Amino acid sequence: MTEVATPVGGRAAIVGVGETRQGEHPGLTGDDLAVDAAKAALADAGIDKDEVDGLVTCLTLDGQGTDLAIGRLLGLNPAYSATLTYGTCNFSIHLAAMAIMSGMARTVLLTYGANQRTGRVDVTRGPARADFTEPHGLVHIAGPAALAFRRHQHLYGTTEEQLGSIAVAQRAFARMNPLAIFRGPLALEDYLAAPYLVAPLRRPDVTMISDGGVAIVMTAGDRAHDHPNAPARLLGMAQTASLRESQNPDNYLRPWLRPVADRVFAAAGVERVDVDVAFFQDPTSVWVLQMLEHYGFCGPGEAGPFVAEGRTGPGGQLPVNTNGGQLSESYMWGWLHVCEAVRQLRGDCGPRQVPGARVALHASTGAFFKGAATILGRDD
Repeated sequence: MTEVATPVGGRAAIVGVGETRQGEHPGLTGDDLAVDAAKAALADAGIDKDEVDGLVTCLTLDGQGTDLAIGRLLGLNPAYSATLTYGTCNFSIHLAAMAIMSGMARTVLLTYGANQRTGRVDVTRGPARADFTEPHGLVHIAGPAALAFRRHQHLYGTTEEQLGSIAVAQRAFARMNPLAIFRGPLALEDYLAAPYLVAPLRRPDVTMISDGGVAIVMTAGDRAHDHPNAPARLLGMAQTASLRESQNPDNYLRPWLRPVADRVFAAAGVERVDVDVAFFQDPTSVWVLQMLEHYGFCGPGEAGPFVAEGRTGPGGQLPVNTNGGQLSESYMWGWLHVCEAVRQLRGDCGPRQVPGARVALHASTGAFFKGAATILGRDD
C-alpha cells in the first residue's frame, strides 16, 4: 500500500468556483456543461481565460471530458494540461496543486461535466474485474456498500436507524441549498418507511444520477489576493493506493483509509478538533459512516451513535456535507463538495453557514482502491 502526503502550506489556493444548474440538461453534452461551469468559475475568480496556463479535466462514466475537448471548446492553449480517468475532485486538486508548486503552471482551471441522466449512461457496468462480481449481483456501488454496512452491523451493532440519520442530516442541509435536487423534507420516520433498494440500504442512502457541470480555479499562493473573493488556501493533501482491493483484509470496510487521514492532518499542521466542517464523498451513506471513523472523529464502531445524536447535522459538533452531499444535492463525483467548502470558508452559505468556519476537510475515494484528502484553510 502506497501512501503520499504533501504539506502545501498555502502555496496553492482556490480562488474561483462555479457550477451549472443540477438535474437534467437535455441536448447538452458533459463537455458543454463543463465549459459552462468553467465560465462561471472564471467569472468568480475575476479573470479571463487568457490568464489560465493550466487545465485539469476529468473523464465521465461515458468517456467525455478530455483536456483536448475542453481546451478546444474554451479556446485554450495552456502550458500544462492533463485528464484524469477518475478525478473525484480531490485527485484533480492534487494534480493541479503539484503543477503549480512545480512551476509548470501558475493558474489552473479544473473542470468536470456530465450528462449521465439525460444521456442514459449505464452506471451498472464496471471495469474488467466486474466479470468476477456481476454474477453475484454486485453491478452497482450500492451492493458492496450494503455488504459493508452488514459487516459494520455485525461487528458493532450499528442500526439502520443510525444509518438513516446520515441521510436525514444531509437532507436538512439540502433544504437550505437552492442548488440541491432533493429538497423535500425527510424525517427518520420517512426514511424507515422507504422500501429497500439493496437491503439494508434505502433510496435516501444512495446518490441520484444527475446532469451538471462544476469548475474550480486554482492559483499560486503569492497570487491568491489578486482576485475578488477570499481565497481558500490548500494546507495539506494526502493520498493512498490500495490496489490489491479484495486481497486486503476486510476490504469493504476500507481500513486502509486510516493512514491517509493521519497523513493529511500532519501535512496540514492541524488537529482533528480544528476542523469546522467536513465533506465526505458519499455515493452511499455508508461511506460517511466509515470515514467518520477512519478520519478519527469518533472511534471504531462509534459512528452510528455519533450521527444519531445529531453531531453531523445543522448546529452539530461536526457539520458534514452542508451542501446536502451526493445523497441530496447532486452526483458530481465530489466536485460540488469542494465548491461548498470554499464558500463555507468565505462565509457565503447563507442559512446553512457554519459560524466562523476556518478549516475544512474534503475526503474522497475511488471505490475500494484509492483514497485522497485535502485540508483547506480560510485566508485571514
